[in-house]
Amino acid sequence: MELPRAVVIGAGIGGLTAAAALHRRGWSVTVLERAATLEPVGAGISLAPNAQRALDAIDLGDDVRALAAWQGDGGLRTPGGRWLSRMDSAAAAERFGGPLVLLHRAAVVGLLASRLPEGRVRTAAAAELTDPGAADRPARVTTADGAYEAELVVGADGIHSAFRRALFPAHPGPRYAGFTTWRVVIPALERPFAPHETWGKGRIWGTQPLKDGRVYAYAAAVAPPGGHAPDDERAELLRLFGDWHRPVPDILAAAPPPDVLRHDIRFMAEALPAYHRGRVALLGDAAHPMAPAMGQGGNQAIEDAVVLAHHLAPDAADPSAALAAYTRDRLPRTMDIVRRSARTARMTTLTSTPAIALRNTTIAAFSRLGPGLVLRGFDGIADWHPPHPTGPATAATTRPA
Repeated sequence: MELPRAVVIGAGIGGLTAAAALHRRGWSVTVLERAATLEPVGAGISLAPNAQRALDAIDLGDDVRALAAWQGDGGLRTPGGRWLSRMDSAAAAERFGGPLVLLHRAAVVGLLASRLPEGRVRTAAAAELTDPGAADRPARVTTADGAYEAELVVGADGIHSAFRRALFPAHPGPRYAGFTTWRVVIPALERPFAPHETWGKGRIWGTQPLKDGRVYAYAAAVAPPGGHAPDDERAELLRLFGDWHRPVPDILAAAPPPDVLRHDIRFMAEALPAYHRGRVALLGDAAHPMAPAMGQGGNQAIEDAVVLAHHLAPDAADPSAALAAYTRDRLPRTMDIVRRSARTARMTTLTSTPAIALRNTTIAAFSRLGPGLVLRGFDGIADWHPPHPTGPATAATTRPA
């Protein structure tokens, strides 16, 4: 019997997770990626236990957990180096059922791509949605090399999603969050360091180890949108963070200027009417971009992909009911996390000296009362479980629990 066809637009983490999960469910999947290669734009990504459990559904959770590098303690600091709070990795793992794993995006992309048959990912293939489809006809996308018709199209084309605009042209789209970010990966440092995030006046910095010894660093600062350094972005980071505690100066000294990435942050202040229309589903940043303050953007894209595949039995002639169920499952949860991330971002980028002093005093007081109070902000997020493993749609895997 001919397999139902799915076309996934975008070979980022969300798109590749969707492709792997749908392939596992029995769909014939093609991934169209506009970039010339699969090498992702970006540096590190943190995968919390909720995303790891979603990846368990496609047999990748253990591969990711094996890359965990955070052992021992870490926490939150001031620019002068004082610790506001300390957090033990074991306490986080115990509370949420697994470790926080920080790894390079390229490693995640490689793992996901390995779950697809050869030739299913087509690069340099920019696609346009020409028909979202309906119950009586397939969806249709076109590329320079021809058209694709499919029973399902997944729009995973990122924060500037053309597929979102095609489905919901009246929606205002993401809003600027008021700050910009920088990211860089450098070789291993000579001096050991404890993983940390440092909050200053309208600025934050984070330093985290990767499993292979390299170091992932990220920064954010309140700034007008569309800005660029007059010289280079490393020089801009030196101006903003060069006098902060170690290892920040060491990282800046080791960072090649071309490797420093800068991106403005936008988030979905107004929810979409739905995460689907016709035979097209949106996921990840195409549906609900969020501030990175809680580290959940990629995690929620992975959740989206696995839940979408969970609802889509390959023998369904019309996916309308499945896509409506996907929207019902995902829109309230993701928009709650969008709002929580926006609130956290506002707290991390305060510019008022009295407000910063109050924030720091409050965090330090909570920390003294125990790590559980600090971790409580991730309750309802990191403890999420997928509906059930997304495997072949057989009686054994689809019967009610």
